[in-house]
Amino acid sequence: MSTTAHETIKKTVSENDVVLFMKGTPVFPQCGFSSTVVQIMDYIGVNYESVNVLEDTDIRQGIKDFNNWPTIPQIFVKGEFIGGCDIVKEMFETGELKTLMAEKNISLA
Repeated sequence: MSTTAHETIKKTVSENDVVLFMKGTPVFPQCGFSSTVVQIMDYIGVNYESVNVLEDTDIRQGIKDFNNWPTIPQIFVKGEFIGGCDIVKEMFETGELKTLMAEKNISLA
């Protein structure tokens, strides 16, 4: 991973309470997994920063290297890597996602 990509990822994660690294944008997701996570985040009413990894190949590979996690999307809450689509979906279904947001003092709409 390039130093610039690593610094950009680290800065984005540290400066935003919730970050979604995804393919596409929340308005126009470019894969089903990213779309699922956007729907969950919108449903629970959390404000989040999104990063379209398709716009920058260094970020796309860099985020995978950053956490040693091979897939996109990836969610961070208060700088902590939470997981990808399957983990977020499971946490949503069990109510654990809302609990996590409350514990981290993330307000929901």
